[in-house]
Amino acid sequence: MKKATIYFSLIAITILSLSACKNISDKKNEAQKNETPILTENFDWLLGKWQRTNEEEGKETFENWDKKSEIEYNGIGFTIQNNDTVKQEKIKIIRKGEKWNLEVISPGETDWTKFEITSLEKDKFTCENPELEFPNKIKYWKEGNKIKASVSGKDLEIPFEFKKVKP
Repeated sequence: MKKATIYFSLIAITILSLSACKNISDKKNEAQKNETPILTENFDWLLGKWQRTNEEEGKETFENWDKKSEIEYNGIGFTIQNNDTVKQEKIKIIRKGEKWNLEVISPGETDWTKFEITSLEKDKFTCENPELEFPNKIKYWKEGNKIKASVSGKDLEIPFEFKKVKP
């Protein structure tokens, strides 16, 4: 009789242990479902200070990028000619819901111009706004130690090439 009691006790302990493990596993899986998803996309390759290498003579163009959060990157682009800033724009890449956008605003403008990122790969993206005449497409990609970009419209494409500026 003692053997039967011990045997049934072991079975009961095993069943309780398995049940407890299943409950812990279920709770862990439920907690993971409720967590914010880990973003695999990032634009960290843009971070830093960049100088355009294919600019017109007498002008210097720069882009500076920093990371505000996992879902927002801020940039500023500006061109200097004769020690004067002749062009400037704020740029941001921001995730809204499931989509990434590139947004641009220049001094004196009240609204950001939005471009939806339509293609996103490692160290490369394309964004578009078909409602605009020019530019309606912007591309950025990393090539070696350089950042390349282009802005384009129906019949015109302007290439940009940047090298990292040493801090």
